[in-house]
Amino acid sequence: MSDMKRREFISLLGGAAVAWPLVAWAQQGRLPVVGVLRPNSKDIGEFFAEPFRRYMKAIGWEEGRNIRFLFVWAEARSERTPALVGELIAQNVDLMITFGDPAIRAAQRATQVIPIVGMTDDMVGSGLATSLARPGGNTTGVSILAPELDVKRLEILHEFVPQARRVAVLADSTTISSSAQLASAASASAGWLRARSDSANT
Repeated sequence: MSDMKRREFISLLGGAAVAWPLVAWAQQGRLPVVGVLRPNSKDIGEFFAEPFRRYMKAIGWEEGRNIRFLFVWAEARSERTPALVGELIAQNVDLMITFGDPAIRAAQRATQVIPIVGMTDDMVGSGLATSLARPGGNTTGVSILAPELDVKRLEILHEFVPQARRVAVLADSTTISSSAQLASAASASAGWLRARSDSANT
């Protein structure tokens, strides 16, 4: 992930988080606590924690002054997420930030009161929110539009490697699949390649 995409990614999550009533909690005379459940290991592939703290400070939320962050890591084991969600709830967090379908669902099963800010491939397509404009319940968040991006990646691959005829796809079974969109795009690309080849041979 490029530095620009990371900044956009963190800004989106930070913006979604502060959209919830953090100010109201702070006005109650205590520091609001934001629990963050990360899917990876603490020391491997962690690009979110420190930039997130910096971004929140830049928009007025400084750790230890008017907010507290509580991070937990799933160590790339999705089966750990329910226990980690329970750990955050036991710490009386005021808001949870989660990543991926399993973690968001675990949080939704555990609480209908604590606001949940999630990021995943498709919040609406996975049934995690009613709509992006009106997510409903206690869950909001960011969809990264993975199916559309996967199709675009395939199109770019065909442009750079037009001779490719078989493309393998590694899919995450815990989230919404973009296989149908990819299959449709592959068929369209194959037709375009055949038409281009016929045109070149005439």
